[in-house]
Amino acid sequence: MLMLAGIVLLHITTIILLLVAAIDNAWWVTNTVSTDLWGRWELANSAWHYTNLKDYPEEYLQAVQATTVLACIFAILALFVFVAQLFTLPKGQRFTFSGILQLISCLCIMIAASIYTAELHPNETAGGFGHSYVLAWISFVLTFILAITYLILRKKSE
Repeated sequence: MLMLAGIVLLHITTIILLLVAAIDNAWWVTNTVSTDLWGRWELANSAWHYTNLKDYPEEYLQAVQATTVLACIFAILALFVFVAQLFTLPKGQRFTFSGILQLISCLCIMIAASIYTAELHPNETAGGFGHSYVLAWISFVLTFILAITYLILRKKSE
């Protein structure tokens, strides 16, 4: 029971990290600019102003946006499937479907962070990657661990 609670808690934590990475405005930060996947906040006259992301290659930006949203959706879906499988899966069977959904979530966030790294700020020296970007990579690791856990885990046969 303790292991089950730990897995569910880790899964919920991973979902929260994925959502914060997708929503928060700190993928790329400088002293006067904070950029997320959806827009850019610029500091002017001691006030932050929201602008569109017009300087980014649109196809790469849309790929990052889409795969980040898909990672969130698949992680949430994997949690619901895992809970459903707890009640419906025959004893001794593996949580394969939950593991596959979590692995897809893992791949989606990895693709998003990789494209963002390689294509959206390749030569910029002013500024750096923000905490949302770091959370995306941490979410990748956690979703991968959960996917492996689900693929190995069997429903207790007692």
